Amino acid sequence: MEQYQVTGMSCAACSARVEKAVNAVPGVTACSVSLLTNSMGVEGSAAPAEVIRAVEEAGYGASLKDAARSAPSAAAAEEALRDTETPRLRRRLFASLGFLLVLMYFSMGVHMAGFPVPAALQGNHVALALLQMILSAIVMVINQKFFISGWKGLIHRAPNMDTLVAMGSGVSFAWSVYVLFRMAGAQFRGDMPGVMDGMNQLYFESAAMILTLITVGKMLEARSKGRTTDALKSLMKLAPQTAVLLRDGAEVTVPIAQVHTGDVFVVRPGENIPVDGVVLSGSGSVDESALTGESIPVDKAEGDAVSAATVNCSGFLTCRASRVGEDTTLSQIIRMVSDAAATKAPIAKIADRVSGMFVPVVLAIAAVTAVVWLLAGQTMAYALARGISVLVISCPCALGLATPVAIMVGNGLGAKNGILFKTAVSLEEAGKAKIIALDKTGTVTEGLPKVTDVLPADGIAEGELLSAALALESKSEHPLARAVVSYAEAAGLAAAETTGFTALPGNGLQADLDGTRLTGGSRKYIGSLISLPENAVQAADRLSGEGKTPLFFVRDDRLLGLIAVADTLRDDSKEAIAELKNMGLKVVMLTGDNLRTARAIGAAAGVDDVIAGVLPDEKEGVIRRLQELGKTIMVGDGINDAPALTRADTGIAIGAGTDVAIDAADVVVMKSRLSDVAAAVRLSRATLRNIRENLFWAFFYNVIGIPLAAGVWIPIFGWELNPMFGAAAMSLSSFCVVTNALRLNLFRLHDAGKDRALSPVAEEDFRAAVENIQSELIKEEQTMTKTIGIKGMMCMHCEARMKKALEAVDGVVSAAPDHEKNQAVLELSKDVPEEVLRKTVEDAGYEFVG
Repeated sequence: MEQYQVTGMSCAACSARVEKAVNAVPGVTACSVSLLTNSMGVEGSAAPAEVIRAVEEAGYGASLKDAARSAPSAAAAEEALRDTETPRLRRRLFASLGFLLVLMYFSMGVHMAGFPVPAALQGNHVALALLQMILSAIVMVINQKFFISGWKGLIHRAPNMDTLVAMGSGVSFAWSVYVLFRMAGAQFRGDMPGVMDGMNQLYFESAAMILTLITVGKMLEARSKGRTTDALKSLMKLAPQTAVLLRDGAEVTVPIAQVHTGDVFVVRPGENIPVDGVVLSGSGSVDESALTGESIPVDKAEGDAVSAATVNCSGFLTCRASRVGEDTTLSQIIRMVSDAAATKAPIAKIADRVSGMFVPVVLAIAAVTAVVWLLAGQTMAYALARGISVLVISCPCALGLATPVAIMVGNGLGAKNGILFKTAVSLEEAGKAKIIALDKTGTVTEGLPKVTDVLPADGIAEGELLSAALALESKSEHPLARAVVSYAEAAGLAAAETTGFTALPGNGLQADLDGTRLTGGSRKYIGSLISLPENAVQAADRLSGEGKTPLFFVRDDRLLGLIAVADTLRDDSKEAIAELKNMGLKVVMLTGDNLRTARAIGAAAGVDDVIAGVLPDEKEGVIRRLQELGKTIMVGDGINDAPALTRADTGIAIGAGTDVAIDAADVVVMKSRLSDVAAAVRLSRATLRNIRENLFWAFFYNVIGIPLAAGVWIPIFGWELNPMFGAAAMSLSSFCVVTNALRLNLFRLHDAGKDRALSPVAEEDFRAAVENIQSELIKEEQTMTKTIGIKGMMCMHCEARMKKALEAVDGVVSAAPDHEKNQAVLELSKDVPEEVLRKTVEDAGYEFVG
């Protein structure tokens, strides 16, 4: 997404106009304009020059943000977010108020309260009216921006809020000038009743009051809007400005921009860590609350990663820079928050559609109102007052701000608590989910399994089993492998060097050691290679029932034994899952474990159901099936979770997971706590509720206010609205919307006391769907793998001949002969008797080994 800064927008009609113009540019696939931050996100292949030209032709200005975000300094980025609008509006407001108060003195004060006037003006009503005109004109000049912007909107056939304000004030002023000339004529003729009648038809004070009150509202709105970016600004303030590098053995302080990947830097107690890096020497505790919200400092030692903007509480650390500039964790967080502000939530489309036609409709209503009152026999002054009231009370701004202010505040609150929503869509959609799928390893559990049982086969010593397991597992990165390696190394064993290492995802490992073939893996996989002893099967069943994972190890065709490994639940998993269920979500756990192990862990965690035996490439398909029941969240942390995270309606990555998972997700939980997933859903719902409140107020205000201003209720209740009160109401409408959004800052993310279920999935539908998915996976598991020995194959032609013969056997799905290894790996849909395979091999002219 390319980001642009847009200037000249004043209301939702402006942002709708810009969005429409840019979407019409060839090559633009998506465009989202934020009135809150005056920014625009554009996706597609269109050149920036074409995009900027389209914005300018629509009557506004645009420029690329910081040369396509070339990692500006924190000071420059903070300056870009600094609220410059409020001070400017405050100065304009004070100047307007000064002249308005004088104007009100000579208009309403003199006539209604009998305030004294200078002798030169006593009895000279035309001079008094002329003074009012001059004061009103000064206020109009001070607030000329309304007229410039409104006129530009009319020229480009895109009237906006400023058009309404300018017309309301301008018509009041023009009518009053006309009345002033009539008064002058009446005074020249000596018609004093005509002069006095003219004084009652002057609206100079209304023209000035409308502009001043709208400026009051604009200033309050700008001030509140400035507060919505406080979270982003506080993040930017965290970025250190300097770093202490080690160069030629000496410490050198340099600006942060001069730090490069690979540089060695030092951090003393109390200092901020300047960039992301890895500890080379030293130890200490680091306060990471700025990034994760976790208040307890984290111990760091050699080899541990550290992040920019965290604080070294104790100890002297020497580190090597691993990520600098816009690649640091802090910069990525800032980018996520700002990107989310530049996107648009689906619920905003309602307001966008209304805003696009709002101003022209209001102009038409104002004109019709004035004409109807004239036809009803009222004076021109009265009819104009009703039309002007319609113009100044109508507020498209409230519609345009209803969604983005809530999104910005909600996203900022999430960032403060280590929950990052990448887009406004993810912030809205997370709260609508009905099902949440949790990857077991690293999400529900710690992801750091430990060896619990070592059971050698008959005639095999424990040391022999551990040595073989260590040699095989030492080249694997799988968490279960690391558990076995750690246990064997702790027993004082060293890994022997193996060759021909092969990892079979979801099944097991193979390698050659001293002329023998070592194989390790699940009971299903090993059972397809050799016949497992009954005592080993019973031991595996018992361990699985306890929630442990039994790993079988074989040398050639002989079972060495099994090693049981268990993963422990995260401290907050049970509580977090209970909270998710309390919010009406159906919680299902996905795991590659067998069904007995999965159910044991699922029962301990408290999930609604489990789906076991899910291979890495099957998770995406499972999520697709769950989505048939309703919107689905996927929570994971590994590379193999990425497709499922992308497929889900909302993908949530646990922050301690891989970069691939984080890139694929819509939401990132920095603290790696499952309770923060519940908090993310809770925050999403609160934000969506706030948006609905804002939209209701914006629509309700206009639906009630416009008929009142038009005088619909005058014949029934006698309710009549002065244009000045209409302007005051318009000023407050946007302020109320923004203030309501700021209430989100008081929301407590981790308070489950007010959670409630929102139209949950029917229990029977959920159970049926999970059972269907599980049964399909079990059917797939029933496809067995068997390896047979064959001698006599000499070349690829022999392999092809053997492959054709074996695949003709009923029950053989596929065959992969290998003349170098003297074997063939068979995929079987059912058990094929050994005699059948023997006959097939021998009929083909080769020797069946077994």
